[in-house]
Amino acid sequence: MGRSTAPRRGKGKLMDREWRRYLRELLDSVQNPDYIRPHDIPNIDLYMDQVTTFMDEHLETTKRFEDDKLLTKTMINNYTKNHLLPNPAKKKYTKGHMYLLVFIYYLKNFMSISDVKRIVEPMQEMFYGPDSEISLDEIYAKIVDVEKEVAQGLGKDVMKKFMRSRNAFNEVKGEEEREFLNIFSFIAMLSFDVYLKKAMIEKIIDELLVPAQEERKTKKDGGKKTAKGDGKKEDAAEEAKDAE
Repeated sequence: MGRSTAPRRGKGKLMDREWRRYLRELLDSVQNPDYIRPHDIPNIDLYMDQVTTFMDEHLETTKRFEDDKLLTKTMINNYTKNHLLPNPAKKKYTKGHMYLLVFIYYLKNFMSISDVKRIVEPMQEMFYGPDSEISLDEIYAKIVDVEKEVAQGLGKDVMKKFMRSRNAFNEVKGEEEREFLNIFSFIAMLSFDVYLKKAMIEKIIDELLVPAQEERKTKKDGGKKTAKGDGKKEDAAEEAKDAE
Protein backbone atom coordinates (compact mmCIF):
# COMPACT_ATOMS: atom_id res chain seq x y z
CA MET A 1 0.00 0.00 0.00
CA GLY A 2 1.46 3.37 -1.01
CA ARG A 3 2.10 6.04 1.60
CA SER A 4 -0.43 8.89 1.65
CA THR A 5 0.52 12.55 2.09
CA ALA A 6 -0.25 13.49 5.69
CA PRO A 7 -2.43 16.60 6.20
CA ARG A 8 -0.60 19.80 7.13
CA ARG A 9 -1.45 21.55 10.35
CA GLY A 10 -4.07 24.24 9.97
CA LYS A 11 -7.35 25.57 11.26
CA GLY A 12 -11.02 25.42 10.29
CA LYS A 13 -11.88 24.84 6.65
CA LEU A 14 -8.21 24.58 5.62
CA MET A 15 -7.70 21.70 8.02
CA ASP A 16 -10.89 19.98 6.87
CA ARG A 17 -9.81 20.27 3.23
CA GLU A 18 -6.42 18.78 4.08
CA TRP A 19 -8.06 15.89 5.93
CA ARG A 20 -10.52 15.24 3.11
CA ARG A 21 -7.64 15.09 0.62
CA TYR A 22 -5.72 12.74 2.91
CA LEU A 23 -8.77 10.52 3.36
CA ARG A 24 -9.31 10.33 -0.41
CA GLU A 25 -5.71 9.17 -0.82
CA LEU A 26 -6.17 6.59 1.94
CA LEU A 27 -9.36 5.27 0.38
CA ASP A 28 -7.79 5.15 -3.06
CA SER A 29 -4.92 3.05 -1.69
CA VAL A 30 -7.30 0.45 -0.20
CA GLN A 31 -9.94 0.56 -2.93
CA ASN A 32 -7.34 -0.10 -5.62
CA PRO A 33 -4.93 -2.56 -4.00
CA ASP A 34 -2.22 -4.38 -5.93
CA TYR A 35 -3.84 -7.79 -6.00
CA ILE A 36 -1.98 -10.79 -7.30
CA ARG A 37 -4.33 -11.60 -10.15
CA PRO A 38 -4.78 -15.15 -11.45
CA HIS A 39 -3.00 -14.35 -14.73
CA ASP A 40 0.01 -13.00 -12.79
CA ILE A 41 0.85 -16.45 -11.46
CA PRO A 42 3.14 -18.45 -13.80
CA ASN A 43 1.71 -21.49 -15.54
CA ILE A 44 4.82 -23.50 -14.71
CA ASP A 45 5.80 -25.08 -11.41
CA LEU A 46 8.34 -23.11 -9.37
CA TYR A 47 11.23 -23.91 -7.08
CA MET A 48 11.28 -22.41 -3.57
CA ASP A 49 13.59 -19.49 -4.54
CA GLN A 50 11.31 -18.62 -7.45
CA VAL A 51 8.25 -18.67 -5.16
CA THR A 52 9.77 -16.28 -2.61
CA THR A 53 11.06 -13.99 -5.40
CA PHE A 54 7.61 -13.89 -7.00
CA MET A 55 5.90 -13.05 -3.69
CA ASP A 56 8.50 -10.39 -2.84
CA GLU A 57 7.92 -8.69 -6.18
CA HIS A 58 4.12 -8.88 -6.19
CA LEU A 59 3.45 -8.16 -2.50
CA GLU A 60 6.02 -5.39 -2.11
CA THR A 61 3.36 -2.68 -1.80
CA THR A 62 1.73 -4.44 1.16
CA LYS A 63 4.79 -3.82 3.33
CA ARG A 64 4.41 -1.31 6.13
CA PHE A 65 8.13 -1.10 6.85
CA GLU A 66 11.05 -1.69 4.50
CA ASP A 67 12.44 -4.63 6.48
CA ASP A 68 9.10 -6.44 6.89
CA LYS A 69 9.26 -10.12 5.92
CA LEU A 70 6.70 -11.18 3.34
CA LEU A 71 7.26 -14.87 2.82
CA THR A 72 10.41 -16.80 3.72
CA LYS A 73 11.59 -20.34 3.03
CA THR A 74 11.14 -21.15 6.73
CA MET A 75 7.52 -19.96 6.64
CA ILE A 76 6.72 -22.04 3.56
CA ASN A 77 8.34 -25.14 5.06
CA ASN A 78 6.33 -24.63 8.27
CA TYR A 79 3.07 -24.25 6.34
CA THR A 80 3.79 -27.55 4.58
CA LYS A 81 4.80 -29.29 7.81
CA ASN A 82 1.59 -28.12 9.52
CA HIS A 83 -0.68 -29.11 6.60
CA LEU A 84 -1.62 -25.62 5.41
CA LEU A 85 0.09 -26.50 2.12
CA PRO A 86 0.38 -29.80 0.24
CA ASN A 87 3.89 -31.20 -0.14
CA PRO A 88 5.71 -29.90 -3.23
CA ALA A 89 6.29 -32.42 -6.03
CA LYS A 90 10.03 -32.88 -6.61
CA LYS A 91 10.68 -29.61 -4.73
CA LYS A 92 8.41 -27.68 -7.11
CA TYR A 93 5.32 -25.62 -6.23
CA THR A 94 2.24 -25.49 -8.45
CA LYS A 95 -0.24 -22.70 -9.14
CA GLY A 96 -2.42 -24.28 -6.46
CA HIS A 97 0.36 -23.81 -3.93
CA MET A 98 0.66 -20.17 -4.98
CA TYR A 99 -3.05 -19.48 -4.50
CA LEU A 100 -2.98 -21.05 -1.04
CA LEU A 101 0.12 -19.03 -0.11
CA VAL A 102 -1.62 -15.79 -1.06
CA PHE A 103 -4.66 -16.70 1.06
CA ILE A 104 -2.39 -17.57 3.99
CA TYR A 105 -0.42 -14.34 3.63
CA TYR A 106 -3.49 -12.11 3.86
CA LEU A 107 -5.33 -14.13 6.51
CA LYS A 108 -2.40 -14.32 8.93
CA ASN A 109 -2.19 -10.52 9.00
CA PHE A 110 -5.19 -10.42 11.33
CA MET A 111 -5.86 -14.03 12.36
CA SER A 112 -3.99 -16.54 14.50
CA ILE A 113 -2.08 -19.21 12.58
CA SER A 114 -4.29 -21.92 14.11
CA ASP A 115 -7.40 -20.18 12.74
CA VAL A 116 -5.73 -19.74 9.35
CA LYS A 117 -5.05 -23.48 9.37
CA ARG A 118 -8.71 -24.25 10.15
CA ILE A 119 -9.66 -22.36 6.98
CA VAL A 120 -6.86 -23.31 4.61
CA GLU A 121 -6.32 -26.97 5.53
CA PRO A 122 -9.82 -28.11 4.44
CA MET A 123 -9.52 -25.91 1.35
CA GLN A 124 -6.38 -27.67 0.20
CA GLU A 125 -7.83 -31.08 1.14
CA MET A 126 -11.00 -30.49 -0.89
CA PHE A 127 -9.85 -28.36 -3.81
CA TYR A 128 -6.13 -28.91 -4.43
CA GLY A 129 -5.50 -31.15 -7.42
CA PRO A 130 -7.18 -32.06 -10.71
CA ASP A 131 -10.03 -34.13 -9.23
CA SER A 132 -11.84 -31.35 -7.32
CA GLU A 133 -15.27 -30.18 -8.42
CA ILE A 134 -14.04 -26.59 -8.68
CA SER A 135 -10.40 -25.62 -9.12
CA LEU A 136 -8.35 -23.29 -6.93
CA ASP A 137 -7.95 -21.11 -10.04
CA GLU A 138 -11.71 -20.57 -10.14
CA ILE A 139 -11.99 -20.09 -6.38
CA TYR A 140 -9.17 -17.53 -6.33
CA ALA A 141 -10.63 -15.59 -9.28
CA LYS A 142 -14.06 -15.41 -7.61
CA ILE A 143 -12.58 -14.28 -4.28
CA VAL A 144 -10.59 -11.51 -6.01
CA ASP A 145 -13.77 -10.28 -7.73
CA VAL A 146 -15.70 -10.28 -4.44
CA GLU A 147 -12.90 -8.42 -2.65
CA LYS A 148 -12.89 -5.75 -5.35
CA GLU A 149 -16.59 -5.13 -4.71
CA VAL A 150 -16.01 -4.97 -0.94
CA ALA A 151 -13.12 -2.53 -1.35
CA GLN A 152 -15.17 -0.28 -3.62
CA GLY A 153 -18.03 -0.18 -1.11
CA LEU A 154 -15.72 0.80 1.73
CA GLY A 155 -15.72 4.52 0.95
CA LYS A 156 -19.13 5.56 2.30
CA ASP A 157 -18.70 3.81 5.63
CA VAL A 158 -15.20 5.21 6.20
CA MET A 159 -16.29 8.73 5.22
CA LYS A 160 -19.20 8.54 7.67
CA LYS A 161 -16.83 7.54 10.49
CA PHE A 162 -14.40 10.27 9.48
CA MET A 163 -17.07 13.01 9.55
CA ARG A 164 -18.23 11.79 12.96
CA SER A 165 -14.67 11.84 14.30
CA ARG A 166 -13.98 15.40 13.07
CA ASN A 167 -16.70 16.71 15.39
CA ALA A 168 -16.24 14.30 18.29
CA PHE A 169 -14.27 16.68 20.54
CA ASN A 170 -15.29 20.17 19.47
CA GLU A 171 -15.49 21.23 23.11
CA VAL A 172 -11.72 20.80 23.57
CA LYS A 173 -10.11 24.23 23.17
CA GLY A 174 -6.46 23.20 22.67
CA GLU A 175 -5.88 22.71 18.94
CA GLU A 176 -3.21 20.03 19.29
CA GLU A 177 -5.16 18.13 21.94
CA ARG A 178 -8.40 18.34 19.92
CA GLU A 179 -6.66 17.15 16.76
CA PHE A 180 -5.15 14.16 18.56
CA LEU A 181 -8.52 13.20 20.04
CA ASN A 182 -10.22 13.51 16.65
CA ILE A 183 -7.62 11.18 15.12
CA PHE A 184 -7.94 8.79 18.07
CA SER A 185 -11.72 8.81 17.65
CA PHE A 186 -11.38 7.90 13.96
CA ILE A 187 -8.91 5.09 14.75
CA ALA A 188 -11.18 3.82 17.56
CA MET A 189 -14.21 3.61 15.25
CA LEU A 190 -12.22 1.79 12.56
CA SER A 191 -10.70 -0.52 15.20
CA PHE A 192 -14.05 -1.41 16.74
CA ASP A 193 -15.33 -2.33 13.28
CA VAL A 194 -12.32 -4.64 12.82
CA TYR A 195 -12.79 -6.10 16.32
CA LEU A 196 -16.45 -6.96 15.69
CA LYS A 197 -15.73 -8.55 12.31
CA LYS A 198 -12.82 -10.55 13.72
CA ALA A 199 -15.07 -11.79 16.56
CA MET A 200 -17.66 -12.87 13.97
CA ILE A 201 -15.01 -14.71 11.96
CA GLU A 202 -13.81 -16.55 15.07
CA LYS A 203 -17.38 -17.61 15.94
CA ILE A 204 -17.93 -18.88 12.38
CA ILE A 205 -14.69 -20.88 12.58
CA ASP A 206 -15.51 -22.33 16.02
CA GLU A 207 -19.17 -23.09 15.35
CA LEU A 208 -19.10 -24.14 11.69
CA LEU A 209 -15.63 -24.98 10.39
CA VAL A 210 -14.19 -26.79 13.43
CA PRO A 211 -17.12 -29.27 13.85
CA ALA A 212 -17.12 -29.97 10.10
CA GLN A 213 -13.37 -30.56 10.13
CA GLU A 214 -13.60 -32.87 13.16
CA GLU A 215 -16.35 -34.85 11.44
CA ARG A 216 -14.22 -35.27 8.32
CA LYS A 217 -11.25 -36.44 10.40
CA THR A 218 -13.43 -38.86 12.37
CA LYS A 219 -14.68 -40.43 9.13
CA LYS A 220 -11.14 -40.54 7.78
CA ASP A 221 -9.88 -42.25 10.96
CA GLY A 222 -12.64 -44.83 10.83
CA GLY A 223 -14.84 -43.40 13.55
CA LYS A 224 -12.11 -42.58 16.07
CA LYS A 225 -12.43 -39.12 17.60
CA THR A 226 -9.34 -36.98 17.17
CA ALA A 227 -7.96 -34.97 20.06
CA LYS A 228 -8.19 -31.21 19.83
CA GLY A 229 -4.87 -29.38 19.68
CA ASP A 230 -3.95 -26.47 21.89
CA GLY A 231 -4.54 -23.51 19.55
CA LYS A 232 -2.64 -21.03 21.70
CA LYS A 233 0.44 -23.25 21.85
CA GLU A 234 0.27 -23.79 18.09
CA ASP A 235 0.02 -20.03 17.53
CA ALA A 236 3.01 -19.28 19.77
CA ALA A 237 5.13 -21.95 18.08
CA GLU A 238 4.23 -20.82 14.57
CA GLU A 239 4.75 -17.14 15.34
CA ALA A 240 8.19 -17.94 16.72
CA LYS A 241 9.06 -19.86 13.54
CA ASP A 242 7.76 -17.04 11.33
CA ALA A 243 10.00 -14.60 13.17
CA GLU A 244 13.15 -16.61 12.36
